[in-house]
Amino acid sequence: MDFLNQWVWFVIFVPLAALLGWVIGRRGGEQHSGNQVSKLSTTYFRGLNYLLNEQPDKAIELFLHIAELDKDTFETQVALGHLFRRRGEVDRAIRLHQALAQRPDLSDTQKIQALSALGEDYMRAGLLDRAETVFNDLAQLDQRAPQALRHLIGIYQSERDWEKAISNAVRYEEASGEPMGKLIAQFECELADRHRANDDIEGARAAIVRAYAADPVSVRAGIAEGRIEAEAGNPQGAIRALERAARHDPDYLPVILPGLLENYAKVGERTGARAFLSEMCEHYRGISPVLALTRMIENEDGVSAARQFLAQQLKDRPSVRGESALIDLSLADRADAEATLHDLKHITDQLLVRNPSYRCTRCGFGARSHHWQCPSCKEWGTVKPLLNYAVV
Repeated sequence: MDFLNQWVWFVIFVPLAALLGWVIGRRGGEQHSGNQVSKLSTTYFRGLNYLLNEQPDKAIELFLHIAELDKDTFETQVALGHLFRRRGEVDRAIRLHQALAQRPDLSDTQKIQALSALGEDYMRAGLLDRAETVFNDLAQLDQRAPQALRHLIGIYQSERDWEKAISNAVRYEEASGEPMGKLIAQFECELADRHRANDDIEGARAAIVRAYAADPVSVRAGIAEGRIEAEAGNPQGAIRALERAARHDPDYLPVILPGLLENYAKVGERTGARAFLSEMCEHYRGISPVLALTRMIENEDGVSAARQFLAQQLKDRPSVRGESALIDLSLADRADAEATLHDLKHITDQLLVRNPSYRCTRCGFGARSHHWQCPSCKEWGTVKPLLNYAVV
């Protein structure tokens, strides 16, 4: 057994063995039958010996035998069920936890613990309908059962039952105090997409309103609203929604711009479009708004003005896409070859400075200089030159 496997068995079995030893010792002080205590203790130490000699299967069987000898040991039964699930023996875990959950002598706390374990067994087995039933029962038994509600949210996401996912997310927020607005907004946007696909525009709009109520800065809600309004023949409404989404998170600008520019064109809003793109160039370091504004300048002010604008912008934000666009403009403009070469040389130097020459093959860490030990994952001999690295 290699070191990793030894460590896994140590983490799983030693706490279980300690728990069983504590339970047996506790019950030994309570029981008057010396023979039963002696039998349990002997079995326990045999199991521990198997564990220390790296014979986990035999250890499991003996620990299971301990649980059978002492049916009242609830903690032992639950621990064994968890162990079976971790080993992939989900059927055994289900049978064990089912039997526990049906015992009439359990306290409310024990009942909740057994049901929770059984629900997780069903989840592991892919029996989502049974898991749903168990977690619903658990949530009714204990209104402050956030773990059960969290599992229900996951189940309804898998089933794409967005209404139930939203309902349980609200309940989870009330039970745990953890804000769920961003997740609820995503679910509402899923509903909006469904209504939109079914040509239910009003239903889609209502879902977007609820998404904004859950998360006022939802970028996805803004993008969805823009699409809905554009398809409904309301380009001005689409522009407002998409501009708002871009201002909430400019990182999504490459996703937002195509639809936004299309709606600008529909209404002929050139001044507003140029103003917005100029604003985004200041707040977003990517090349997308620069290229869009360059095309507008080319259409309105000519190729030479567009080339000069793009060359100036690329000095501060070098980009391969921008460099390609600058070459196209220079060929179209037949500009001064020397000036163009100077601009391209400057942009290329900036790109080379920013790009790594070496990368770790294990974790992907990029570096400008070579390291025998990766500074990120600490692995030795994994930092290698990239294919485009050249010795000078």
